[in-house]
Amino acid sequence: MSKTIVKICGLSSPESLLAAIAAGADMAGFVFFEKSPRHIDLETARALGALASGRIRKVALTVDATDDALAAIVGDLVPDMLQLHGHERPERVAAIKSRFGLPVIKAIGVATAGDVETANAYESVADILLFDAKPAPGAAVPGGAGVSFDWALMRGVSSAGWMLSGGLDPENVQDALRRTHAPAVDVSSGVERESGVKDVNKIKAFLAAVRSL
Repeated sequence: MSKTIVKICGLSSPESLLAAIAAGADMAGFVFFEKSPRHIDLETARALGALASGRIRKVALTVDATDDALAAIVGDLVPDMLQLHGHERPERVAAIKSRFGLPVIKAIGVATAGDVETANAYESVADILLFDAKPAPGAAVPGGAGVSFDWALMRGVSSAGWMLSGGLDPENVQDALRRTHAPAVDVSSGVERESGVKDVNKIKAFLAAVRSL
């Protein structure tokens, strides 16, 4: 099979970022959402962005962010892509992509086949569709909970540009790839030793599991 794209999300320290780069990850995700234990401020974003520049694709994850907030993040992190993980409608995704001139990943929360179908409305405006486990009603954050969903629901996905997320870890990612044939995977809590704190050895193990397929 062709090389699977790997995104390590929720990176917040030089150590974890360098581990992701050394292990061969393709994308580094940085979270800008204050309710998340992985949230980073703009000063940290500047430092990590400079460290990552030219070595790995930088992805800025936001949740229903304003244009002003996005402009500040783009200015400090200088991301290669924007990840929209909120309730952004297709028109909003298109507007953000047009304003900032960056490729966009749109997260889709999945619990049922109907949720997967909602992704169709974003195919023409998002560069990558990221399918994540749908958060429980009233959840404080829209992802990063370490929960997976029924991978069989991915059988109907026809888009060439999509990414599997939600509950992946070094132990189950090979099974997930065999069952879904996902062209890309995204992991956050599955490579942590505690909430919001990445484990260098788990990052290495996750990449090794993906690359050994």
